[in-house]
Amino acid sequence: MRARAGPYRIYFYSHEPNEPPHVHVDRDERTAKVWLDPVELATNLGFSSVELARIRRVLISEHAILLRAWHDYFGT
Repeated sequence: MRARAGPYRIYFYSHEPNEPPHVHVDRDERTAKVWLDPVELATNLGFSSVELARIRRVLISEHAILLRAWHDYFGT
């Protein structure tokens, strides 16, 4: 799954089925991994706290769609 929200690229890898539902978020040279249930930062490489808060709001607003896409893809 790949999606865009403003400047952010939101996606998950097909080879990570044994981890809890999560997405990766990229912008330029910055990247973060965010758990989806609940929406919580797992790792961050370069995003400021202000931008992380913005990303969190985006993910919360799209939470149901993202979680459904995860479960549809991995069959969980």
